[in-house]
Amino acid sequence: MSVVAWIAVGSLAVWLWLLLGQGFFWRTDQRLPPRTEPAEGQWPYVVVVVPARDEAAVLPRSLPSLLAQDYPGGAEVILVDDGSSDGTGKLARALSYQYAGLPLTVVSPGDPGPGWTGKLWAVRQGIELARACDPEYLLLTDADIAHEPDSLRELVAAAHGGGFDLVSLMARLRVSSEWERLLVPAFVYFFAQLYPFRWVNRAGSRTAAAAGGCVLLRTDAAVRARVPESIRGAVIDDVSLAKAVQRSGGRIWLGLAERVDSVRPYPRLADLWRMVSRSAYAQLRHSPLLLLGTVLGLALVYLVPPYAVGTGLLTGDATAGWTGFAAWAVMAGSYVPMLRYYRQTVALAPLLPLTALLYTLMTVDSAVQLHRGRGAAWKGRTYSRPEAAPDR
Repeated sequence: MSVVAWIAVGSLAVWLWLLLGQGFFWRTDQRLPPRTEPAEGQWPYVVVVVPARDEAAVLPRSLPSLLAQDYPGGAEVILVDDGSSDGTGKLARALSYQYAGLPLTVVSPGDPGPGWTGKLWAVRQGIELARACDPEYLLLTDADIAHEPDSLRELVAAAHGGGFDLVSLMARLRVSSEWERLLVPAFVYFFAQLYPFRWVNRAGSRTAAAAGGCVLLRTDAAVRARVPESIRGAVIDDVSLAKAVQRSGGRIWLGLAERVDSVRPYPRLADLWRMVSRSAYAQLRHSPLLLLGTVLGLALVYLVPPYAVGTGLLTGDATAGWTGFAAWAVMAGSYVPMLRYYRQTVALAPLLPLTALLYTLMTVDSAVQLHRGRGAAWKGRTYSRPEAAPDR
């Protein structure tokens, strides 16, 4: 067989292993586990903490959904205005006057302390203020996340019924523009491939992850894990949070959301590029060797199959062509459930190699920006060497 055919065989073998041996990552059936509601009058007190920096564009669609939560117990919302320049705090107060519902407190903590990322500094201030109310749970949710009225009730019932210290939902991201349709479902697909939800949710598992947009966290678990102090420099804060809770003995659960949505738009390729590249190299612990291995691995898994098909068509190498086609078919088939979850046409499935190529270039660009001294830039802040999710 030709060299291309042998490489295509390797790609197909990897795909068969991924399909069957990587926690069935491609399935989308990890939704909220069975819920057991507390007895009437025994619903725990919850404080919702919302870190917000320059979120005036999305706040009118997200904050009212929190204020309107239909929750049987006591609850309140704390919005931490993290140095916004667009009137986020003022708008939040105006929205609380306009919409009846949960009480809202808006605080402005000032600039982050040394070694802190902006979001985690804001979360710290919100948690410190929340502890004065002695809540049993904290709901950490981003300012661009809209919740259905029963969201908090369902999250608490899931945590109560399953004995979980952390319950996190991967909010359904917006898919309106052409670039969003091409790239957003794949973003969640790749995340699940890296952190298979089944493995995260398995008792005693060493795999830990969360989705930062929606995290219900037991307060005493946060204290045991020293959250957020123990992860104060992490840009990939959601995975870091889950690992900290797991290491401290807490049980965690992660799944796909059905009634929790992100309203933040990413209409252009540049918008999605910035979102990914700001932290991709941190996930690789700023290691050139890990970057090289990642690029080669992505090429083998996602780019070799269409290349082998092309080689087979152009040179008559039937073994390379058919093996590449088989690997491409397995790849596309594994992507279909995620496309259906996002209500997108399955015709996008064969384009996954193109999407993977774009994500590979974003990862390389993340490393280039760091070595140029620009680091992770987000909303006017730059972190020269952002931390990945710590191992210990």
